[in-house]
Amino acid sequence: MKEEPEGRVDGGRREVAEGRVEVRVATPADVKYVYSILKEMEASAAARGTGIAKRSPQTLCQKIYDGKAVIALGEDGNWAGFSYFEAWGNGEFVSNSGLIVNPAYRGKGVARGIKEEIVRLSRSTYPAAKIFSITTGAAVMKLNHEFGFRPVTYAEITRDERFWDKCRSCVNYPILQSQGRQRCLCTAMLLEPGGCQIERVIFKSEGNGHLVTSSA
Repeated sequence: MKEEPEGRVDGGRREVAEGRVEVRVATPADVKYVYSILKEMEASAAARGTGIAKRSPQTLCQKIYDGKAVIALGEDGNWAGFSYFEAWGNGEFVSNSGLIVNPAYRGKGVARGIKEEIVRLSRSTYPAAKIFSITTGAAVMKLNHEFGFRPVTYAEITRDERFWDKCRSCVNYPILQSQGRQRCLCTAMLLEPGGCQIERVIFKSEGNGHLVTSSA
């Protein structure tokens, strides 16, 4: 489950240097981007030489319909980034998953904007939940750390069988199984309730622009 990667309040919107990028809660109309998003998720994992839990088009569509996904859209009408969350153990835990940025929009602060919005959405939907992420990416770990996540053992995140069964499609699943689902190549990171106060800010992008978001 992989992810990718400063300000004043401005009506809850942000934009990127070369054109406008809106980050918001995904709506049913956004399901048209699902196949392109899934294709980039798999291509990015292959390029990094890392495993990934495969998602089906139906899974991403359902997250969008349920209001559990965040999307970034460029001024050209193309998708710029995406992420979603899912609750486990009767809402005790929430995972932030599938953070991906379109290659054309990388290095512009889009990942940071999406991360902010998915954490805010997760927290507003499940205020008492522990939010976690598992990843092999150093950039993702750094981004998680900046949002208050800390590295933990697998024993400290959900034990819900449905979550771990999603790892079956990852090439590293045999390692996870051989370790009794206690460790694998992914690092688990956890954000405790109240561990990070998300403010509505504009993040400066590396392209000397600013990313502007809005919530649905």
